[in-house]
Amino acid sequence: MNYAIVDIETTGGSPKQSKITEIAIYKFDGNEIIDEYQTLINPEIPIPPFIVQLTGISDEMVKNSPRFFEIAKDIVKFTKDCVFVAHNVSFDYGMLRTEFRSLGFDYRLPHLCTVRSSRFVIPGHESYSLGKLTRSLGIDLVGRHRAGGDALATAKLFKLLYEKDPDGLKTFIQEELNPKKLHPNLDLDALEEIPNKVGIYKFYNEVNQLIYIGKSIHIRKRIEQHLGNLKTKKGIQMQQDIARIEFELTGSELIALLLESRLIKQHQPIFNRALKRDKFPFGLYQYIDEKGYIHFVINKVSTMQEHPLTSFSTKKEGVSYLEKTIQEYSLCQKLCNLYKTKSACFQYGIKECKGACIQEEKVTSYNQRAQKLIKSLTLNEDTFYILGNGRNRNERSLVFVENGSLKGFGYAPFHMNKLKPNKWDKFIDLFTEDRDARTILKLFLRKEGKYEIVRL
Repeated sequence: MNYAIVDIETTGGSPKQSKITEIAIYKFDGNEIIDEYQTLINPEIPIPPFIVQLTGISDEMVKNSPRFFEIAKDIVKFTKDCVFVAHNVSFDYGMLRTEFRSLGFDYRLPHLCTVRSSRFVIPGHESYSLGKLTRSLGIDLVGRHRAGGDALATAKLFKLLYEKDPDGLKTFIQEELNPKKLHPNLDLDALEEIPNKVGIYKFYNEVNQLIYIGKSIHIRKRIEQHLGNLKTKKGIQMQQDIARIEFELTGSELIALLLESRLIKQHQPIFNRALKRDKFPFGLYQYIDEKGYIHFVINKVSTMQEHPLTSFSTKKEGVSYLEKTIQEYSLCQKLCNLYKTKSACFQYGIKECKGACIQEEKVTSYNQRAQKLIKSLTLNEDTFYILGNGRNRNERSLVFVENGSLKGFGYAPFHMNKLKPNKWDKFIDLFTEDRDARTILKLFLRKEGKYEIVRL
């Protein structure tokens, strides 16, 4: 297998509005670089001054260089039967595909990103930008922000990754979609227009029936995964049935989760029903023993009558959370049902438990800490807004919780802080809370994230 390691320079950062000014490709066979291709390209539009300052490539330098259509066949020939590799591959690969599409040619190759694969193969680096990562690895980068220098440094980085973990690296190869295996009505050009942002997406079949609803923080990548799914019978069937795709950006991951849940209940698409399972089958429950101590236990939701304090996708996830919680709140392993014994728990022996397991610590003292955990996991009839990213730079997302109940969500102008929070309700689309929505909200609040709480 050969790898075409690519870097391009452009007139700007947007594939739709920019043109390529330089390209460099190094061909790697798994052992060494076996060939290279480099050229400046006349973009046929002026190069902005800040790009000239960044790359050193000026209008004067490229005026006698070939235009893209003049070297397009050379690129196709040079990269044939290769895996397309780049640092932040979505930009370089997307840029080339856009240039080829303007010529009426559908340029598609399996592709691999050295940013994503580096995080897996060589974890723990402070930064995975090309300049900082290569510097930390002792890789020379001569000619930063020029295609030749950046491509050669990426090739050296790729060689290091390949030698360290070739099998792990290959798992990051993204196979291109095969149009022959997809529905003939599906517009692949429209797929290219779907942004890789947070939102929900809908699949329709050839009779315009809604067959699946999903959400993702990278909706285009997730849609492409569906369209390339050959692992399950249901996945293959859905892939063949998708004739049209709609999407809706949400900006906020929480709103995407809530909107997906609400729309699935409303429309009950056939593939959501076919794939349906309880997303949160395990819960954290509390009970009081005969001595008056509060106990915690991870149990299957279906086996308990009351609502759990919080929910988990797997029992392992719940146990891991409870183990961390024991440390944070100085709780007892035995009273959290993680250490079965008739006497003292292990942590008592190493002086990390205060003895509630053998009634050495007073009930009131222990329960005070247990109640702090319970309070942190319940909405406690609070009224507040959760602020997050909007669908664009000019707005922010709002999720409204009133008296401990989820009331709805919406979007407000970015500078809505000029209004008092008690006036923000006019931006909210109200809906009726259900168990799933409440679980989603509590799980979200349990995670660390980029959001802000404003209490009323």
